[in-house]
Amino acid sequence: MGVILMRAACFIAVIVLGHILRRTGFFKEEDFHVLSKIVLKITLPAAIISSVSGSKIAPSLLVICLLGFGGGVLYMTVLYLLNLHSPKEKRAFEVLNISGYNIGTFTMPFAQSFLGPAGMLATSLFDTGNSFVCLGGSYSIASMIKGGGDRFSIKKIVSTLLRSIPFDTYLLMLILNLLQIHLPDAVTTFAGILGNANPFLAMLMLGVGVRFSGSREQLGAMGRILLVRYGIAAVLSVAFFHLLPLELEYRQALAFLVFSPISAAVPAFTADIGEDFGLSSALNSISALISIVCIVTVLVLVM
Repeated sequence: MGVILMRAACFIAVIVLGHILRRTGFFKEEDFHVLSKIVLKITLPAAIISSVSGSKIAPSLLVICLLGFGGGVLYMTVLYLLNLHSPKEKRAFEVLNISGYNIGTFTMPFAQSFLGPAGMLATSLFDTGNSFVCLGGSYSIASMIKGGGDRFSIKKIVSTLLRSIPFDTYLLMLILNLLQIHLPDAVTTFAGILGNANPFLAMLMLGVGVRFSGSREQLGAMGRILLVRYGIAAVLSVAFFHLLPLELEYRQALAFLVFSPISAAVPAFTADIGEDFGLSSALNSISALISIVCIVTVLVLVM
């Protein structure tokens, strides 16, 4: 337990370091986007390649993809039902801002540091299913709820997914694995070197980008969304760990993956449908802090 807490404290320290460096002027606000590009387009795909390469994916494990997809759908369904009699703008905002998991730039570093190959494989499969929700599905549904010019579009979702380098990497590695095609050692070694930088850069990026805003009235809306999200996450965590007929390491991964924060893409999608981008950003930042506490707690309990 001491090792887990020490590593988690180091992750938090890197986030704090990133925030301090931005506040003192070492990093500028626009540097967040530079760090984000490095993580999403270089170190995260490399981490996926190095973790999945060499692992054997049994077809039965593909159910983990469905769990990642189903979690996002469940959140959206519950918030939609709770807002049946609310204005369509409020429904669209809350359905969008509870959806998806930020695994690639947030939870993946925890998986890299605390879990073995099986746990990393479970994380990759879960995020593959999650990608369908957080990289286009929730946005299309929110647009449909609001009744704007955009309607639910499978074509738009697929187009968004295919432009995502992490998703393309997941898909490619999944296909290669199922076909039992192995990448050259030189490729996996190079990917491993780049992927080792992912935990540090991802945590530093979060520290640089963290924002807090919102009026007293907005705090009530944020509180309700977060209460519903983490309440459902707690139920899913217990169910996945105790009820799924999977090996322990897969269940350990799933138990804390459901506590991943709200998808990092949500604030941009919120702005795109004409809703409160500032509130969405604040919600995203608070969600990240809550997730750190939840993930560390789960790791201590299940490891």
